Amino acid sequence: MVDRDAQAKSLIHAKLVQSRRELRSILDPLPGEDGDSQAPRQGHGGFPRSRTMQMLLSGRGLGTLGALAGGLLIARPALALRLLRFIPASAVAKMLMAKAVSALKSNPEP
Repeated sequence: MVDRDAQAKSLIHAKLVQSRRELRSILDPLPGEDGDSQAPRQGHGGFPRSRTMQMLLSGRGLGTLGALAGGLLIARPALALRLLRFIPASAVAKMLMAKAVSALKSNPEP
């Protein structure tokens, strides 16, 4: 009976390992495979580490968040203003200033 349980557990473990390998191959794109060159490609030591945060901080993600915030502001202004108090203004201001400076540096004056 113990031998059958051990065999069943090892079979389940092998199937789990195989399914994890398949999921990783599907979900983790190879470097350079994705066409979005603006997304940050940093290792485990850099920010952001999660793929969700990388997507949100990319150009398309910021546009999506802006559209969502605009829609919320139009639909429910009181709720949007209440939620706005939770956002750290200094961090957002620093991020916007950094983007503005980098945009000015990248566009040469005529």
